[in-house]
Amino acid sequence: MKKKILIIIAIIIIVALGTIGYIVFTDIKQEEKLMTELNEISDLANSENINMDDVNQRLDRIVTTGDYAIVEDSFKSYLRENFDNTMQIAEILNDEKIVNILTAQNYKEDGKDFVNTKEYIRTTREKLENCKTKYVEFFTEEKAMSYINNKGLDSYYIDLYKEEFVGDIENTGDTKTVEDSINEIIEILNISEETINLLSENKNSWEIQGENIVFSNDSLSEKYDELINSL
Repeated sequence: MKKKILIIIAIIIIVALGTIGYIVFTDIKQEEKLMTELNEISDLANSENINMDDVNQRLDRIVTTGDYAIVEDSFKSYLRENFDNTMQIAEILNDEKIVNILTAQNYKEDGKDFVNTKEYIRTTREKLENCKTKYVEFFTEEKAMSYINNKGLDSYYIDLYKEEFVGDIENTGDTKTVEDSINEIIEILNISEETINLLSENKNSWEIQGENIVFSNDSLSEKYDELINSL
């Protein structure tokens, strides 16, 4: 009888160890899949010619299961919103409308009240300010961790997210360079707005001749030149 009990105990231990081993093996494979997936996304995002379709395709799928899927989805959500904000910044910074505000062509098309131009300057500046604020926030630990907090995960998975994906994130993004670039464009928009206001407030004192703007008084011409030269 005692021998049978020992055999039963041995079987239970073997089964338990086998179950634990399977769980550990499964977790290791899930973690490997997660790391591989996010490393490949990093490679795509850092390539010389970024294919955003490929990046978005990866961000829109989940390759792991269970708690690892929650970790994966959390970090991909963070990446997706960060990418979207960065792409919006790039789109605005490369918008040809900005450099065309103070051209004879725009003066002809939207002068002399410049209703459309004023609205474009206002909305573009507002978008840039919002994007700049978001960009800086994205490279803070608090923002990055907000995507996984309160998901009901064990500390292991939260620590994994923090150590592997967040890390020293506040020293990762070149926020100073991006902020400076955005501020330069905002300054251009501010000067452009001041120039457009000058023209709309003195609509009867200038006209377009060919590709040039001609003023009827020197003081207005000097003020205009001063603004243009400050760009």
